[in-house]
Amino acid sequence: MMALGMFVFSLPTLAYQELQRKTDWKHPSTSRVGARNARQFTGKGEDTITLSGWIAPELTGSVYSLDALRLMGDTGKSWILIAGTGRIYGSFVITGMTEGRTVLGQDGDAGKIDFTITLERTDESVLGLLNTLGDLGSIKNMLSLEGISNSASSFANDVRSVF
Repeated sequence: MMALGMFVFSLPTLAYQELQRKTDWKHPSTSRVGARNARQFTGKGEDTITLSGWIAPELTGSVYSLDALRLMGDTGKSWILIAGTGRIYGSFVITGMTEGRTVLGQDGDAGKIDFTITLERTDESVLGLLNTLGDLGSIKNMLSLEGISNSASSFANDVRSVF
């Protein structure tokens, strides 16, 4: 489904049912006499993603996944958000999390837990984020079959030279 840093959203962990994204741009205005306000574009605004869904711990999902995300939020770090399709959304911090527990059993454990996770973007662009990874040509080469075979033959040559 999606990964936030090393946390993978899936049926065994935490499967969200809805993803909402809100992107803002800044257009401050200046009042004018007898005319509409003048507006000027001053840049990108907030980019917020909200994931919501529910888990049923006895059937699917894990309460511990919510705890793991809470611990990630406690660090204050920014995490790369990548969809299961490979689309990179950017770098996001966890700014909020709500959970509601219903269908309580005799022991007080919830049979159903609704959750909402709010993420806010911290990087300027996905391309800038990729540039921090180093030379994209070397990454592309490393991931290609030719790059893998070249690395394997180079490793084999290194081993031969040692023995």
